[in-house]
Amino acid sequence: MILIIILVVAYALKFAEVSFMEQVSWWWINGLAFIAFLWFEYIERALGLDKKSEDLLHEKMKKERLKREFKNKR
Repeated sequence: MILIIILVVAYALKFAEVSFMEQVSWWWINGLAFIAFLWFEYIERALGLDKKSEDLLHEKMKKERLKREFKNKR
């Protein structure tokens, strides 16, 4: 997510031609966009990071549900 925020800020600064960004080539900014694309489409999936947070959420929900069920049966 941080990569996307940096990318948006870089595009905004380059488009507005603010200070040092005026001298930076569009290739550098588009290269950063390409890296972000690769990260979110391939690398994150390959490392399993896209499912990790989802799995943790489901595990937490499962524990809470079991806790409620056992509490209600007493």
